[in-house]
Amino acid sequence: MREEDLLIGSLLEETWMTLEQVAAACAVEPDWLRRHIDEGLFPHAECVSGVWRFTRVGLVRARRMRQLERDFDAAPELAALMADLLEEMDRLRARLRHTGA
Repeated sequence: MREEDLLIGSLLEETWMTLEQVAAACAVEPDWLRRHIDEGLFPHAECVSGVWRFTRVGLVRARRMRQLERDFDAAPELAALMADLLEEMDRLRARLRHTGA
């Protein structure tokens, strides 16, 4: 991995998106995202001074959950569980790449 790739990845990871930006990027209404937050399905979302903010991980999670709900008519809780499993697989794959396996 090049140093430039690491820097870009770090910058993207530290970038915050608002609830409205994430909703627009996922082609959902902000209320869809708020309901899921209220149900505790976005553990990494933060509310600062009344404004919800998300990292790139939250955006990926929202897209995955929306796709699962749409394509498989999955209940939000099941879509969140599947998103958890996919996130864990992503982490494990990244560890394998890092170790050179």
